[in-house]
Amino acid sequence: MSETLREVFGQAAIAARVAELGRDVSAAYAGQDVVLVGVLKGALPFMADLLRALDFCPELDFVRVASYGAGVAPGALRFLMDLETDIAGRHVLLVEDIVDTGRSLAYLLNMLKERNPASIKVCTLLDKPYRREVDVPVDFVGFSAPPVFLVGYGMDIGERLRRLPAVYELIQE
Repeated sequence: MSETLREVFGQAAIAARVAELGRDVSAAYAGQDVVLVGVLKGALPFMADLLRALDFCPELDFVRVASYGAGVAPGALRFLMDLETDIAGRHVLLVEDIVDTGRSLAYLLNMLKERNPASIKVCTLLDKPYRREVDVPVDFVGFSAPPVFLVGYGMDIGERLRRLPAVYELIQE
């Protein structure tokens, strides 16, 4: 089986949109104590670029869940890595690469809410609201994603293609 990549969101478009998101997030959190929580592994490139676009210096932390792959039953979630930071009384911005069904995000939001943060908001590079199975809030959205399988800029297939500097549709022939 061969694979073809078709660019969906190029480097320049991503950079411009991340700069806009940085301004929006900075305005929303002006003067507040913020923890940026990245969802590994896919959100890492987006989170790094977003961090550089902010006009404040948040604390950084990460979580990791698996909703597919080895050892995960269909429809199940596996929690792989927890926060090191105490978020009680602090403002949390959860950073995702893509919000699809909403199941993983709902799980993470519920887990974080139990820790009594001052607030929790969600920032995602890509959003697929037409795929939602669970209603979840998404406060900052980079792009509305088309109904195709996407890779690059942190997103993978079998741990491959994350390093690509743009977002591509993966066409399997």
